[in-house]
Amino acid sequence: MRWSTLFIPTLRDTPGDAEAVSHQLLVRAGYIRQLHAGHYSLLPLGLRSHTKVANIVRQEMDAIGAQEFVHPAMHPASLWQQSGRWETMGQEMFRLVDRKGADLALGMTHEEVFTLLSKELGSYKQLPQMWYQVQTKFRDEPRPKAGLLRVREFDMKDSYSFDIDDAGLDLSFQKHHDAYVRIFARLGLPAFPVVASSGAMGGGSSLEFMVPSPAGEDDVAMCPNCDYRANVERATSALPDVAPKDGPDELERFATPGIVTIAALAKFEGGAGAIHQIKTLVMVLDGTVTLVCLRGDHQLNLQKLQDATGAIDIRPAEEAETVAALGAKPGSLGAVNVSHLRVIADEALRGRYHMTTGANEDGWHWRGVSVDRDLHVAQWTDLREVTKGEPCINCGAKLDIAKCIEVGHIFKLGTKYSDALGASVLDADGVLKPLIMGCYGIGIGRNLAAVIESHHDEKGMVLPVTIAPYEAVITVVKVDDAESMRIAESLYDELRSEGIDVLLDDRDERPGVKFADAELVGIPFRITLGPKGLANGMAEFTPRETRQSADVAVGEVGRYTIELVHEGRRLGR
Repeated sequence: MRWSTLFIPTLRDTPGDAEAVSHQLLVRAGYIRQLHAGHYSLLPLGLRSHTKVANIVRQEMDAIGAQEFVHPAMHPASLWQQSGRWETMGQEMFRLVDRKGADLALGMTHEEVFTLLSKELGSYKQLPQMWYQVQTKFRDEPRPKAGLLRVREFDMKDSYSFDIDDAGLDLSFQKHHDAYVRIFARLGLPAFPVVASSGAMGGGSSLEFMVPSPAGEDDVAMCPNCDYRANVERATSALPDVAPKDGPDELERFATPGIVTIAALAKFEGGAGAIHQIKTLVMVLDGTVTLVCLRGDHQLNLQKLQDATGAIDIRPAEEAETVAALGAKPGSLGAVNVSHLRVIADEALRGRYHMTTGANEDGWHWRGVSVDRDLHVAQWTDLREVTKGEPCINCGAKLDIAKCIEVGHIFKLGTKYSDALGASVLDADGVLKPLIMGCYGIGIGRNLAAVIESHHDEKGMVLPVTIAPYEAVITVVKVDDAESMRIAESLYDELRSEGIDVLLDDRDERPGVKFADAELVGIPFRITLGPKGLANGMAEFTPRETRQSADVAVGEVGRYTIELVHEGRRLGR
């Protein structure tokens, strides 16, 4: 292609509403334009890179024997109602009603649709099956932001495995894991797997693939000494034992006028440090008021609470609800001898005594609390959020917490969807068994954005050869110089004949403008042809990554470029 005929609306200034680097550069480089919040048009350069990401994903899916499908994006509500997710997906699902009054949804994901089709499988002899698609998804994000990192309409590769037993699922899961490792290597992404929550997808274990980035929305606990890595939604740590505080062995009620915070009680005469307090949160889980208890210095992780309870709608109780349930306002609350409400406690409280907590009367607290004796705990579970510096559960080293972008997620679903939709096959003994499923997702646009977050400098994108919209650009310094254009055309034809995605910059612009544009849009290799260099039989060759120019003989620059492009394709750089 020739730059003079392409639509590449580059911008010199950074968009005021763009915070993430990838968002800024995608707009400035003319890759995307926003239609409205969370919905973006892919312009020619953006579409080329987006397609290359998708094709790498397809190639690695095909390599493990997965078969490509395309399903409708609009689904009947009945299918989601059958799986139970019509309610659990809440407000993030786009819902509509057709002219006949039928409830419909725009697909957020396709577990139900693929499971429905799997009902045409009849025997274990047809297994395993691995099916996938690259298709548009819709999610009504409350706060779309950061360009392609958090949107409401996006393309995703979602794949699904169907097996007769857990051993088969393990094999399918491992195949996808290894395929994802290869995909991210080819994209040039420093991605690594972490233990994650399955969330609304359900099922058993899951892994997220993360890329460290300040633009990330996930916090990942990482050990610098061993391979422990987990999303804070699942992370835990080896907390040291806490010696009990001196105090009464029996419950003792004491006045705490005006004391309504953990910190204030820690400073109050006769109070207790946060580590010796019980924090009682009044939460409403699917409409039911529930008490959630943690150590005073710990924070609740909402995803852990959701995973532990299966609740769909979780929110803090309003003050009126709290007073109605316990008789006191926040700041004086506790679960001592509360039997009319469900109590869920964090494991860090198990066995603790000589504790202090609210007495459910404004301005009063209890000391001498024994958790085992005085709290009627209905469920013990890990609820607290791990923080930086806590000991690793495996080796004891201090954990770090890093911001990361989730670029892929793989789940072991088990029989959650096959049970709900009746997808079964006959096993070797002729017994009907539900299909055992896995699901595996990669967001195409999100991965493109993650690559840019990982590969950029002050001049613009520094894209790997594998996904750059063009692998090389021929920049003609003086387009009115006949000899320069003749050599440029010849080199252009040579590169194209060898399968190189090459762009000929034939614009009548100043060289500085052309160089800046080529650097901004991230083309890996630039060949500059100018009258002075050509008079000596030389072209200027500039890799985008180093921006270090070198003279290469005109007769050799084509082959030199081809070799470097092939090396970049092979190594993912």
